[in-house]
Amino acid sequence: MLNTVFMPEIALMLTTLVLFFMTLGKFRTGTVQAVSLVLVAITLVITFASLGTQGLMFYDVYQIDALSQLFKVVIVFGLFLVFFLGRDLLGIQEKLHTEYNMFLAISALGLMFLSSSVELLTILLSLEISSYALYVVIPFRRGQGRLHVEAGIKYILFGAASTGLTLYGMSYVFGLAHTTYLSELTEKLPGLVATQPLAVIAIVLVMVAFFYKLALFPMHFWAPDVYQGAANETTSFVATLPKVGAVLLLLRFVAVAGVDISQVTWVLAAIAVLSMVFGNFSALVQTDLKRLLAYSSIAHAGYVMIGILTADKMGMAAAVFYVVGYLLMNLGAFYVIYNIAPKGENVTFDDLKGLSRRSPLLALTLLVSVFGMAGIPPTIGFIGKFMIFTGALHKGFYALVIIAVMNAAVAAFYYLKMARAAYCAADDEQEAIILPFGAKLMGTFFILAIILIGALPQSLLAAAKNAVATLL
Repeated sequence: MLNTVFMPEIALMLTTLVLFFMTLGKFRTGTVQAVSLVLVAITLVITFASLGTQGLMFYDVYQIDALSQLFKVVIVFGLFLVFFLGRDLLGIQEKLHTEYNMFLAISALGLMFLSSSVELLTILLSLEISSYALYVVIPFRRGQGRLHVEAGIKYILFGAASTGLTLYGMSYVFGLAHTTYLSELTEKLPGLVATQPLAVIAIVLVMVAFFYKLALFPMHFWAPDVYQGAANETTSFVATLPKVGAVLLLLRFVAVAGVDISQVTWVLAAIAVLSMVFGNFSALVQTDLKRLLAYSSIAHAGYVMIGILTADKMGMAAAVFYVVGYLLMNLGAFYVIYNIAPKGENVTFDDLKGLSRRSPLLALTLLVSVFGMAGIPPTIGFIGKFMIFTGALHKGFYALVIIAVMNAAVAAFYYLKMARAAYCAADDEQEAIILPFGAKLMGTFFILAIILIGALPQSLLAAAKNAVATLL
């Protein structure tokens, strides 16, 4: 039993172990990347084969179900895309390339553990495994003054603060319910939320670590500086995969709390609104693309929260669908940033000028990615927003949907500004960007995935509904 249901985790552990032994020798970047990609591809196949498996392990703290396995596929697939995207690791110090891939694999492993954790302390340990690996890799950036060091320090400080608050909240939950198992909390917490004000405070405190991972208000302050200071490859990981894990945990916790127009709903709704408003209006004035995408990610976290707080099958499935779309759209944007910056430097709007002439594929990938993030049909972003808003309307959250739609209109301005910059003429003649075959393949994949899943969302939506059915 253990061998079959735990195979994805074992495969990623072996990947990490191989990369660890490679750190003991000297290997060229091409060799490190090839080994990483092959091992993660094997892990992806094994994880995909594990869909449909079920089981409880390790004294019932580790649950294998449709939800956990779907998220594991998304996490491993995201890791594969990040490795493939940063094929030459241009922004990372050369002597640390093997260590860099190893720590990213460890972080993804922590997120895989997180997907199946159904007990508070196991969740905390999994979160810390994922976070500590990222604390290490953020300062690995090649020569950018002190920006990357500052980014690393900010990420650690906010991480430590969020972990402390979460642990404090968990102690309250344990004191009230006398258990740390989510299955037992599901029976006790709804009654406690209705009668004990302290239970609401405890649940919100427990969620602080997930707010931090998702860059939700008020745990968002780290995001712009970390996105800007970390290497382009690292930012593409930090901006996507931890958010997938955070969404899964918020889904589990909201299902446990039994949210039904209670105080917890109002708190989560306020956080969603503040995240959308702050994220979108702050993004309007940014010139650095990574800072802009950081503020945009804060706003997207607000949209996802709307789906989560509906606490029904339609809204939660929409949140799962949306976070998969967000992963593809965001990685599409970072793929363009990575290929524009030959030495791993940060990219501004000025660097986008004339991109349609220098590399039509990069310009088209950026256009499709930002159209998706703006929610323009027929992209995956449009279907994701439509599903989330429909789920919220179905629950009667009319004011929340009106605010979200207004925010989406504000966001469209800065997303279309990026597309306009890519398709406007440059001031002077610029060199064409020559993409290797692998990069061309990846750009084509992002364009097709964002449009085709948006046009034909049935399969992913069915998988999302099947996954959240295990919670309700």
